[in-house]
Amino acid sequence: MVGRSNVGKSSIIRELTGKKVVVGRRPGVTRRITRYNVGKMDIVDMPGFGFMSGVPRFLQEKIKTEIVRYLEKNRNNIVFAMEVVDARSFSEIAERWQQRGQIPVDVEMFSFLKELNLRPIVVVNKIDLIPKIYRDAVLDDICGKLELPPPWHQWANVLVPVSAKTGEGIAELKKIIKQRMHDLGMGRYLGWLK
Repeated sequence: MVGRSNVGKSSIIRELTGKKVVVGRRPGVTRRITRYNVGKMDIVDMPGFGFMSGVPRFLQEKIKTEIVRYLEKNRNNIVFAMEVVDARSFSEIAERWQQRGQIPVDVEMFSFLKELNLRPIVVVNKIDLIPKIYRDAVLDDICGKLELPPPWHQWANVLVPVSAKTGEGIAELKKIIKQRMHDLGMGRYLGWLK
């Protein structure tokens, strides 16, 4: 489970597993790689990358490097990756990076996960904060920035809009996880999915 700070990674884990997971309102609550044992598997909650309130820049860079090293070192043991993004802020942040001539870190992470063959699922959290009439446009824009040609519906097994707060979309995310695990011959390890 990877993503920027404060996008809801820990909340998604809590929704999927029913485990008590420490969550916070401010960025940077999870600062260490945390493993949650779920039967014969672990769900790994990575610290957020990007801005963290009160955390010096050098420490933010150190955390990002730790995430990359962990993924590279453990890629053969990772069934699949989930990158959590914030439905409200993803496009705005990505555009700011692009205006500076830089690749947005969220986009770079998605490409990196694909490059490592970790079959990423992009969990678009906080969808409840987007009015329903704008959701398709927001999701299409996220697809475009991730270099997945819109419309987003054709990527429904990769891009999943959810709200960890209201539970919206969590059932669909669970369905996609179950299908992914079955496709990989790992259906017997699904006991953790609540």
